[in-house]
Amino acid sequence: MTTATDASGAYAANGPASDGVLGAGAGPTASAEPDGLVDERFDPEVLSSERVFVGRVWDVRREVVQYGEAQITRDFVEHPGAVGVLALDDDDRVFLIRQYRHPIGHRDWEIPAGLLDVDGEDPLDAARRELAEEADLVAADWAVLADIFTSPGGNNESIRIYLARGLADADEVFAREDEEADMLSRWVPLDEAVDAVLERRVQNAPLAVAVLAAQAGRSRGWSTLGAADAPWTGRPWPRGDGR
Repeated sequence: MTTATDASGAYAANGPASDGVLGAGAGPTASAEPDGLVDERFDPEVLSSERVFVGRVWDVRREVVQYGEAQITRDFVEHPGAVGVLALDDDDRVFLIRQYRHPIGHRDWEIPAGLLDVDGEDPLDAARRELAEEADLVAADWAVLADIFTSPGGNNESIRIYLARGLADADEVFAREDEEADMLSRWVPLDEAVDAVLERRVQNAPLAVAVLAAQAGRSRGWSTLGAADAPWTGRPWPRGDGR
């Protein structure tokens, strides 16, 4: 969204407004929500839905949607969803990995994570699997730390990030290949990881959300954590042609 500013840099009339109105002609107005700031589930009528590209990992879907009086067409990457794990030990250190990511041309620091690409697999079971496969760790205590949409303008991916504590070595050490073959791992103090995010030295979104949410949660006595089996309202749902 573009916003105009005056000479002082303050927002002009088409910027954020205290009453929630976006500005003349900008679209629907927002109303105050009595229960606080909450993403709203909204399902407009889908007039057509077709898979227009099938890739090795990702597919692209095109949908025509009736949105108010307008029909809009959107192409987006279909994603099965994913889980991430922030493993936190008794010394307030988090387990991070660095691996090569070709689309961004970086070896970036990440938390253990993986796709929900096994039919019927419970997200918590997937998180346990990823922690074992990428960190050679198991955890006794699991909680939901955050749920995030990664790029809602271009894909339907949602990631559930778990906080894993009560850590121990896994019984099995997993072999790693492809981008994971030279994967580097490190235990990092949580506050140091937060500093790396705030200083823009690391840019991976799930890592950033995870460590910032953990720092905030810790400061509140972990009262913000969700149950490991908490409802996941944003999880992608299977789509089909002509659904």
